[in-house]
Amino acid sequence: MTNEELMSVACPIIRDIGWAYYFAPTTLARGAELGLDPVQFYVMGRGGVLGDVESSVVAAAFGYFNPAIIAGGWTAGCATVAPRAAGREYSRCCAAHGRAKLSGVAGLEAFVAAADAINAAADPTGLALYAAASAEPLADDAPGRAAQLLALLREFRGSAHLIALRAVGIDSKTAHFVKRPGDVAMFGWGDADAPEITEVTHAQMAEAEALTDTIVAPAYAVLDASSREGFVSALHAVQQALTS
Repeated sequence: MTNEELMSVACPIIRDIGWAYYFAPTTLARGAELGLDPVQFYVMGRGGVLGDVESSVVAAAFGYFNPAIIAGGWTAGCATVAPRAAGREYSRCCAAHGRAKLSGVAGLEAFVAAADAINAAADPTGLALYAAASAEPLADDAPGRAAQLLALLREFRGSAHLIALRAVGIDSKTAHFVKRPGDVAMFGWGDADAPEITEVTHAQMAEAEALTDTIVAPAYAVLDASSREGFVSALHAVQQALTS
């Protein structure tokens, strides 16, 4: 398995399951204990690692969202919980979800070792959200750490993709309308916000995906052939455990 083949399999799975804990019942319950509704805990949980910043900074780091959605959750959330505290609580929720879902997954220790190696090799330069999230401590146990590493690697590629989109001349709102048109209302956009999408747009999107691969490839390249096979095998098992 080449590094390109590894990324083509692993990155889409990580994208789809790295957020599995965001709206899990236990996560929502912890948010409620903190006085945060689901949107507030999501915004504060992911964005809190950035510290006490303006909502526009969080919106820029997240991408895709109408900034008004982020501003509402951030302003209300900051009035209740300090951002860094919320970020660490969200990370603890991630670890708890991992313990609940991944404790019986075969090969989890090897998966964590490989994911740790990728994360350690990832260059955070210019990747604000990933850089902030990766500076936070990780759980010591394999199930909790595995879930947190999935979330981190999702932020890694997500942050890189935002840079790639800007490099090819596409804003994140347009990208969202292209890739997830059914979800734009949930992200605060209406019909009046819809951009013109052409063949050129789709070509730029493909270019951005390729550029994203270029940015993240060195981190995944630290795995040898054996580690790649074990990582992918365990990742499929993790995916099944998180989605069952």
